[in-house]
Amino acid sequence: MTFTKNTEKSAVSASTIDRRSWKLPIAFAFVSLISGVLFIGFAEDAPTGFDLSTGSDLIQLPVVHLPALATGVIVTILTALIAVGSAFMISQNRAVPRWIPIAGAVFALTGFLTWAAADETLRVPELFAGSLVLAVPLVFGALGGVISERVGVVNIAIEAQLLAGAFVSAVVGTITGSPFAGLFAAAIAGMLVSFLLSVFAIKYLVNQIIVGVVINVLVSGLTGFLYSQWLTESPEQLNNPEGFSTLPIPILSGIPIIGPVFFEQTLIVYLLYIIVAAVAFAMYRTRWGLRLRAVGEHPKAADTVGINVTRTRFWNVALAGAIAGLGGAFITLSQTGQFGKDVTAGAGFIALAAVIFGRWDPIKATLAALLFGFASNLQNALSVVGSSVPSEFMLMLPYVVTIIAVAGLVGKSRPPAASGTPYIKG
Repeated sequence: MTFTKNTEKSAVSASTIDRRSWKLPIAFAFVSLISGVLFIGFAEDAPTGFDLSTGSDLIQLPVVHLPALATGVIVTILTALIAVGSAFMISQNRAVPRWIPIAGAVFALTGFLTWAAADETLRVPELFAGSLVLAVPLVFGALGGVISERVGVVNIAIEAQLLAGAFVSAVVGTITGSPFAGLFAAAIAGMLVSFLLSVFAIKYLVNQIIVGVVINVLVSGLTGFLYSQWLTESPEQLNNPEGFSTLPIPILSGIPIIGPVFFEQTLIVYLLYIIVAAVAFAMYRTRWGLRLRAVGEHPKAADTVGINVTRTRFWNVALAGAIAGLGGAFITLSQTGQFGKDVTAGAGFIALAAVIFGRWDPIKATLAALLFGFASNLQNALSVVGSSVPSEFMLMLPYVVTIIAVAGLVGKSRPPAASGTPYIKG
């Protein structure tokens, strides 16, 4: 009885703490201030065009024109109202509905794009399609990170798994002349890297953070050496893979805005849709997912009911590596067309941030990865229209978003209880 009362008190206390967090109103007050300075003080008195259709859309939408200055004023007022309204609700110990910060983010993004592309026309489908392409490796890596950490192993080696998949897919794809062989080989390469992580972290109980960092350095050095010694010497024989071509889905690809973004992609992207749905369903609806989460939260209790903790961790980390390896294959078989030294460019670390941002949930981590991809693609989209925003600012934007996510400014994140903790059967 006492335990039940204490549990209820703890739950109420935690709920009160969550509701009384002042991060949201402070964040939107800051956004409103920045909006006022940039979108009003430095705005051009010119309209910004938003082209919502492509030539292949079934329905052609008109180009929407928004006045930059007026939009900046409206966005500043709306974000200020969100800051005041959310502060009032928190002071009354009421939870802020989720749609409010989402709407505020949409307002702020609209204001930024209108201000940055003033007197120009921004092609919205191309902006989103490019964002998805940049986000695909991040999503694969984030899914691998979610699975690995949910089972209790911190996967710092996502970068190495992506890099190994990119290298092997380029070589095998070139030698065999088949992108499918390269894709399969990339999954095997990512799995082998995860085996290395498993052996040291699970069997020999080495600190998982240190092992992950060492593996990243090892794979980076190894692939860089092989690239300079083999691939640059014989690029036609070893680094010229046949990539996957775009496969538009009839009818769906003609839907305005979302059609060219989601249904005019390569086979790997369609495979990603299936993997995201399968992992999200299996993690919460199947015995595999239940055992996975049990081992990551309370391995001793899982061991007590007959679950082999070591084996469960070992094979799920291997699965995580295979999924991350597919992300590396996308880079060389669909994005760049060949392997380059450190071609992943830190995507594994951004994927790890997406895992934290997404609170170790497959769907939320996927959405976080898409956000990072969008932030990365903004620079490309704005440079095409000749925006006056400094390129240095746009280059740092995805990393600023990453820092915000890791710092927990978007909400409190709690990792699986046993993540990073080796299990010793007693």
